[in-house]
Amino acid sequence: MPDKMKSKGVNKSARTQVGVVGLGFVGLPLALSYAMAGASVVGLDVSRQLVDDLNAGVTYLHENRGEESIEEILRAQIVAGRFRATAEPLDLMAHCQQVIITVGLPVRRGRPDPRPLLEACRSVAEGVRPGAVIVIRSTLVPGFTDRRIRPVFERFGLQPGRDFTLAYAPERMAEGRAFQELESMPSIVGVVGENGIDRVLGLLRMVVKAPIYRVSSVKAAETIKVVENVQRDVNLAMVQELARFCEASGLDVFEVARLANTHERVKLLNPGPGVGGYCIPNAYYYLKQAADEVGCALDLSPAARRVNDLAPAAVVALLGKELRHFRLTWREARIAVLGLAMKDYSGDDRLSPAAEVVRLLARKGASVKAYDPAVKRSSPTKVESLEECLLGSHAAVILARQEAFKPVSADLMVRLLLPPRILLDTRNMVDQGAAKNSGLHLIRI
Repeated sequence: MPDKMKSKGVNKSARTQVGVVGLGFVGLPLALSYAMAGASVVGLDVSRQLVDDLNAGVTYLHENRGEESIEEILRAQIVAGRFRATAEPLDLMAHCQQVIITVGLPVRRGRPDPRPLLEACRSVAEGVRPGAVIVIRSTLVPGFTDRRIRPVFERFGLQPGRDFTLAYAPERMAEGRAFQELESMPSIVGVVGENGIDRVLGLLRMVVKAPIYRVSSVKAAETIKVVENVQRDVNLAMVQELARFCEASGLDVFEVARLANTHERVKLLNPGPGVGGYCIPNAYYYLKQAADEVGCALDLSPAARRVNDLAPAAVVALLGKELRHFRLTWREARIAVLGLAMKDYSGDDRLSPAAEVVRLLARKGASVKAYDPAVKRSSPTKVESLEECLLGSHAAVILARQEAFKPVSADLMVRLLLPPRILLDTRNMVDQGAAKNSGLHLIRI
């Protein structure tokens, strides 16, 4: 049975030095949380542009801690001398022997690519001194820490449990709630070997206020994290399938899901244009690799992944059906896309289903304009304002909620869109009654 250990408070000693490797959606909020807890934090990233931006107090992440934005927190911690970024591993290791690695495993053609993470581990191992604490915080293929990461350190003559502590404590937070969930979400931790758990717990307890569970093995902790994400993939696939049924039956899937959830044992999620981001779409591939290694067949999780992979195409097919109803061909159609992020109120467009919808629309021959000020990556279809995106389009497709979309209403759509004034609302943003009264042709997925 895992041990349950409650937080004993926050160590605010300014002498504590913490290194964070990888300063993206996970690493930067983590690094700043340690800085706010009083640690002296050095963050490492391979992108020199990102390092320069962060040292100048600039970040494009969408996170808040209470009323304070992550950019305000970043600037305050720089001024206080508690955070700086570097692109030099030896710089980080010269100052920090408690290091948290947040570099992930990208999936390429259905296979996890270990190279970025292993290179990050190698750069850290070069500067490890006796007594160091190294914590891996990425989502991994079960068994990866012991089979792939441990040998990286052993090649430098470092034995986990003897010369340093190697632990696995995965992040469990959602983008947009990183600061809050880092504190409030229970943590799990596994340690390679028998020694060093107290030092790992001390490091985690600086920022984690929730219970911390020691897991029986590192591989068990890795599996727990992967299964958390696969479970959400399966749940989302179920509601995507329900959405297809409701469309064919003339039902409102949002109503069906909302009222089904009045049963205390039913917890349906909301449908949408697909499942994006770095975590959920990749989780199946981590589990599959581990399952293949032990000869275990998977049936449910690959089926769920296929359903979610096809969701953007289902959005395009539904829009095409409505265009045909109004005798518009794809090449005649002008489409406004609102939202390019992988989920609501995010600037992250990694593996975004919205981007896939835009690609499929362009492949059909439609003229596409897209608006999402939270996503900083440029693209040929992006425009600079909501009005520019909607004006002169025959149809609008809402794929993600953003603060900039709050002015969106049935009246605004009717005023700016051309007939037949179709709105495909995958995020349930526009009121059905208002749409009907204004003459907007509303479809919800």
